[in-house]
Amino acid sequence: MTSLSVNLNKIALLRNSRGRDYPNVLDYARKLIDMGVQGITVHPRQDERHIKRTDALEIGALLADVPGVEFNIEGYPSEDFMELVGQARPDQVTLVPDSVDQLTSDHGWQVPASMDTLGPALEKIRAAGARGALFLDPDVAQVEATAASGYDRIELYTEHYAATWGTPLQDTVLSTYHRAKDRAVLLGLGVNAGHDLDLRNLADFLSMGDILEVSIGHALTVEAIDEGLPGVVARYLAICSSA
Repeated sequence: MTSLSVNLNKIALLRNSRGRDYPNVLDYARKLIDMGVQGITVHPRQDERHIKRTDALEIGALLADVPGVEFNIEGYPSEDFMELVGQARPDQVTLVPDSVDQLTSDHGWQVPASMDTLGPALEKIRAAGARGALFLDPDVAQVEATAASGYDRIELYTEHYAATWGTPLQDTVLSTYHRAKDRAVLLGLGVNAGHDLDLRNLADFLSMGDILEVSIGHALTVEAIDEGLPGVVARYLAICSSA
């Protein structure tokens, strides 16, 4: 079974666009927990254009009392971000190589060249009692470097798969993810995945097996507008539970 962690960034973005606390991010976290999701993800950015620092702290406090639902914080390991990790006490920290002004994540780490940043960050993640994961392209060399670095998991960046799903390139592209996943599992790394996964393409991706967690926010939010949140979450959970 694959765990579903719902990213609340788009809920926060909708709230921020009106300058009021509506929709309330914590209320949505509670609703999703009641629907049976196994995790909540946030990706706070320095400009707080969606998830705010206070959101992360409130969600961390909420989930501390909810067994079986993990809290995953994504972000670049800046000093401020690592301080937030120490305060929010997530179950998992997924480090992403985003610049300050980046619209959305669009590439994985070059691990060997980044160890001056990633090494000290892992020490702080451990001090916070969390699992450490690195956002990676489906590159076997980067998987091997991650295993050597001491991190616990990788999160495969799945935009290329999503962009080619349903085209003649789908199987070829998926095979690159399969190789990266197989190498990670062989080296003892857990494997997560995320970015542009949706109700259409998720089952094919999970068919390769061994994916522990998917983090989905943007597509799930859009689909919920189209179809209603409870039904959309139930469909995601059904796909993940059969993986």
